[in-house]
Amino acid sequence: MSRTTPPRPFDVTALFPQLAPLARTATRLHPRAGSPSREDSSIGGPLLWPANEPWPYCEGPHEWDQVNAPSSPEDVRLLRDVQAVAARRPQGAAEYTPEERAVVERINAGRPWPEGPIAMLPVAQLYRRDVPALRPPGQSEADLLQVLWCPFDHPEHPRTALFWRTASAVTGLLDTPPEPPAVQFSDYVPQPCLTSPEEVTEYPHFLELDKELQQQLAEWSRWEAAGPAVDAAYAVAPQEFYMDMLSVSPGWKAGGWSRWGLTDPVPRVCSVCGARMDPLLTVATTEWDRSSSGWVPEGDQARDPLPPGVPPANYTRVVLAGGYSLQLHVCPVSENHPHLELVQ
Repeated sequence: MSRTTPPRPFDVTALFPQLAPLARTATRLHPRAGSPSREDSSIGGPLLWPANEPWPYCEGPHEWDQVNAPSSPEDVRLLRDVQAVAARRPQGAAEYTPEERAVVERINAGRPWPEGPIAMLPVAQLYRRDVPALRPPGQSEADLLQVLWCPFDHPEHPRTALFWRTASAVTGLLDTPPEPPAVQFSDYVPQPCLTSPEEVTEYPHFLELDKELQQQLAEWSRWEAAGPAVDAAYAVAPQEFYMDMLSVSPGWKAGGWSRWGLTDPVPRVCSVCGARMDPLLTVATTEWDRSSSGWVPEGDQARDPLPPGVPPANYTRVVLAGGYSLQLHVCPVSENHPHLELVQ
């Protein structure tokens, strides 16, 4: 199902022409639960992985959580299925059948903590045919990006690994990729989702603008020229209207601009060559929240209900750093240069 972001309230460059040359295209991924194949762009789905290429493992160190009982990815998915079935029953019906309760109790009892290297989990697979703005670093002709992570904190979020490849060059496929025997949190097991990529225009976060433009965006008198298109509730801090409605889109996306707020902007410079790094992929806890509700795809709030207890718009079931996003940046010079991970 395609999804369309509502038009922005007005063209912000008409009021602030300095923003026009700063426009960037971002691709909102709009992941929703489904059954992706290896030929699909997906979140948490199977990867087009060559049979002759070793599967990535994380060597650690891995900190064991003494509070949460460890579960396997298979058990995490099974528990979600059981909970979803129970949530669809009429109100007043038993929460679980005896068979379901036995499954839930077994999973909640946990399993032993694993030792040694941990097999990484698929996070995202994106084909350039679906995300045209996706460009590999350097002169690579790759048309497929694969992102995996270790489902343990390193130290405050999963450690990621990026792989670029040419899809047509993959012939023999790995049929049964390994999975970790346990994960630190069920939130680190993405629910398999299909994507509905949509290109939108973004402008820099307020904190990345020069001081003069920041001052202009903070002057309510400049916004009044847009009339009722600007919510008067923002009169005391109109820069918030810019951040909420006009600058950086929320949710899972490729490219665009970085989002800030947990910290001020930090340098994103390649540790090898010193080049300025580009935003590649945002791994988000939710597709939107109260402040970004203006970005909700048209009609979307009436679709895709989630089970009780799941955060609103948390379709991938990923929760990072208490509800933030993990932003991956890459060096434009070479895919072999290390990427950067930022939580915001």
